[in-house]
Amino acid sequence: MTLSGGDIADWLIGEGRLLGDGIAIAEGFASRLVACGVPLLRLRIAQRFANPLLAAWGVIWRRDLSKSEDYVISTTLLETSTWIGSPFQQVVQQRASFRRRLTELGSDDHIALHEMAEIGGTDFFAMPLEFGDGSIQGMSLVADGKHGFDEHHIALFEGLRHPLAAAMEPVAMRRSTRSLLKTYLGKGPAEAVNAGSIRRGDLTSETAVVMFSDLRGFTEKSRRWSDRQVLDALDGYFELVVEAVQKRQGEVLKFLGDGILAIFPISAAVSKSTRCMAALEAALEARQALRQLNEARTKTDQETLDFGTALHVGNVTYGNIGSPARLDFTVIGETVNLASRIEGLCKTLGEPILCSDSISRGLERHMRSVGTHAISGVAEPIELFAPSESP
Repeated sequence: MTLSGGDIADWLIGEGRLLGDGIAIAEGFASRLVACGVPLLRLRIAQRFANPLLAAWGVIWRRDLSKSEDYVISTTLLETSTWIGSPFQQVVQQRASFRRRLTELGSDDHIALHEMAEIGGTDFFAMPLEFGDGSIQGMSLVADGKHGFDEHHIALFEGLRHPLAAAMEPVAMRRSTRSLLKTYLGKGPAEAVNAGSIRRGDLTSETAVVMFSDLRGFTEKSRRWSDRQVLDALDGYFELVVEAVQKRQGEVLKFLGDGILAIFPISAAVSKSTRCMAALEAALEARQALRQLNEARTKTDQETLDFGTALHVGNVTYGNIGSPARLDFTVIGETVNLASRIEGLCKTLGEPILCSDSISRGLERHMRSVGTHAISGVAEPIELFAPSESP
């Protein structure tokens, strides 16, 4: 098959754009460049995220590998040498193409270029892709063979900048939106909102293990601390709880001041006892992580933190509420209210983790009773349990 630059451009803004898949577009684009006689060894297309936690996502295609790689990088990478001084940083910030012969590298060249030479690359070319909102994305191409790219190849790449951007922009926009929703709402609610199934007044219900955690004495401490100290403490606490929850396929639904509401959905595929154990393990792991966090805080003369956690099983209802012009995602229901009230007894009973009897059933060997207690808003006292394993 013999193709021209015009053929590739037509494919990108037509069939390629309608694929709606970054990997498929990258593979189709790369294969067509090869069909044009380009000695292409590796192609990378990077797309920026509109997300405070994630910097970018992208696709890497290699001629010598059977499967393309889809990757995501966090914003923390932007503070490391992987990004600083890299060809991609230059392309994005200077909005200009970058070329370097990989057979002529020196010690001052960025490590990324040396890595391309190590896989057999002889020539490196990167160029900016501009989206309709003015943002700059990036693409790099690596050639192998003695002569690398010639001027005809470079002109071909430059001529395909806008068609490639047109094909990738809808994919990048949709992925960025999904990522942002997931960051703020959690996976399940984000998927529902993105699909348009949660509108103002709509409610979604599911059975789940509810985890409610709340910092101890934080209101009093925050009066004495600077805003930066408060934010650093919250970030450290949120991070260790969220990581423990997500590690076990739980979902953080909401941050409530210094509280965290998370769920472990129960379904036909995942039993109640399995999700109860996952939630219990997450609570225990978060306590272990707290000890490490407090050790680090003590070394820098910061006050230690503590929090209580409650676990309960029941029906959870969530949805969007508000005005026609402004919505907020919220979680309601007796299950959430009861979990919050149980957590309030953690300090009173001197237990960092408390569970309702709905959690303890099926996990008896992991639990010990801490007695029957009256709960505000509940007609009859209920028996509460704590983990047998010391948290």
